[in-house]
Amino acid sequence: MAKPLALDFDPIARADELWARRWGTVPSMAAITSIMRAHQILLSRVDAVLKPYGLTFARYEALVLLTFSRTGELSLSKIGERLMVHPTSVTNTVDRLERAGLVARRPNPLDGRGVLATITGRGREVVEEATRELMAMEFGLEEYGPDQCRQVFELLKPLRVAAGDFAEPGDGVEDQAVEGAAEGAARKRP
Repeated sequence: MAKPLALDFDPIARADELWARRWGTVPSMAAITSIMRAHQILLSRVDAVLKPYGLTFARYEALVLLTFSRTGELSLSKIGERLMVHPTSVTNTVDRLERAGLVARRPNPLDGRGVLATITGRGREVVEEATRELMAMEFGLEEYGPDQCRQVFELLKPLRVAAGDFAEPGDGVEDQAVEGAAEGAARKRP
């Protein structure tokens, strides 16, 4: 497939100018449009590397997560929690990884209804090979240096905190959780 010819102007900057004329200056419109376009570009670059392995980025993330666990296995609920996705998405992802022989399922001995996903030897090989390729192309961010990548990470962090992905240290959420646990323990005492 031929690469489309580059425009001789930035369509997002042009949209920003037109937006400003019609509704007033709104820098967030240009920012969100740029983020969405960057997402398309990066996903395309990463998918091109992962496709030969039969992976999508979601499946790759699940395999990486399993390699990070001490035992190479996690419950499906824990996978969903860590990847911040709906249980249905986790089930679909694990189904596909299992069909490809990269993951196996087994009952969770600690939870009669739960299921564990376990990375297979082939799954470990695939994740190592794919990771080498992704790292070689800087996960699609080769135009940016390490400091710029850290800046992007930091710039997007407040959005993720506001969405409830995690709590920043010192924002009181941990204190509330500890206080709630202490209150619960105090109620259980005779």
